[in-house]
Amino acid sequence: MQADNIVGAGAALLAAVLLGVTASGCAGADDAAPAPVTTTSTSSVAAASTPTTTSTPTLPPPYVDHVTWVETAVGPSLQIVPTPAGRRTENPTGDDIAWAEVLRMAPDADTPGMRAQFDCHWDFARLVEPDKPSWNIEPQRPVVTDDVMIQTRCNPGFAEE
Repeated sequence: MQADNIVGAGAALLAAVLLGVTASGCAGADDAAPAPVTTTSTSSVAAASTPTTTSTPTLPPPYVDHVTWVETAVGPSLQIVPTPAGRRTENPTGDDIAWAEVLRMAPDADTPGMRAQFDCHWDFARLVEPDKPSWNIEPQRPVVTDDVMIQTRCNPGFAEE
């Protein structure tokens, strides 16, 4: 469970980076103010230490409602429309399940660059913009490192379509 909290904190930090939030508003390690958890009620602390299944929803599939290939100014783009469960689930294998759903609907999307773009949307775009109508991934985008993928907000090579 502690690892889940660390992963959740890491995802939140990464979402803040993607949003362009700076760390200037964060409390320093030597600040005298107590950590927020010490100011919560006993029931909140108890709830925070319960198993993650009660605090983090593991919603069942399907995670993808539909996909549509569209032609854009830069070429083909696969628009992936997640279901409400796909937008909110914290299922640890949700990304693999959702990608398999995408491939059942668009088998030609099975390229390394497309999977990397999808993973970026699954991991970060859901946090930054949870109600985005579709996640658009393009086969002509370059395959890049995870760092570059994050820096380009899941859109390496050229602007978002």
